[in-house]
Amino acid sequence: MSWTKLQFIQQAFNEIGLASYEFDQQPEQYEFALQRLDSMMATWNAEGIRIGYPLPSNPEESSLSELTMVPDAANEAIYTNLAIRIAPSYGKVVSNETKMAAKEAYTALKARFQVTPIMQYPGTMPAGAGSKWWRFSYQPFLRRPLSPIQDGPDGYIEMNFQNEGNQSE
Repeated sequence: MSWTKLQFIQQAFNEIGLASYEFDQQPEQYEFALQRLDSMMATWNAEGIRIGYPLPSNPEESSLSELTMVPDAANEAIYTNLAIRIAPSYGKVVSNETKMAAKEAYTALKARFQVTPIMQYPGTMPAGAGSKWWRFSYQPFLRRPLSPIQDGPDGYIEMNFQNEGNQSE
């Protein structure tokens, strides 16, 4: 079952000891934690950790009640690392157990979900002895590398450019 952004924030508050207070958190505190959560997930996405977290295009579009649709294996890494990021703002010190759990969960998350970039040879590299003239068409060099555009958590879009004169409007 998928968690909402609010559930991650509440669990992070619990990790740093703010959930046990008798009064509720203020809306500004939730908005601050939401911005930290979104920025942390954007950083992870840039590092190649693609888990399907819905990144907003700007901070005003993010909602606390939004379902994240991240796999359950990523939950601990998210809320423990969020707790480490928000704790100094509340004057809290994160326990060593939380730090260790955050590091282990993040390492496991990277091992499971990090997308490795595809290695492409340059178009100037000779094809070598394995490229025979009777296979397809003989090219003395390898084909030019693709320049894929990443789409979503793990996909690539291949673009086929056609001759502009053949397109009908």
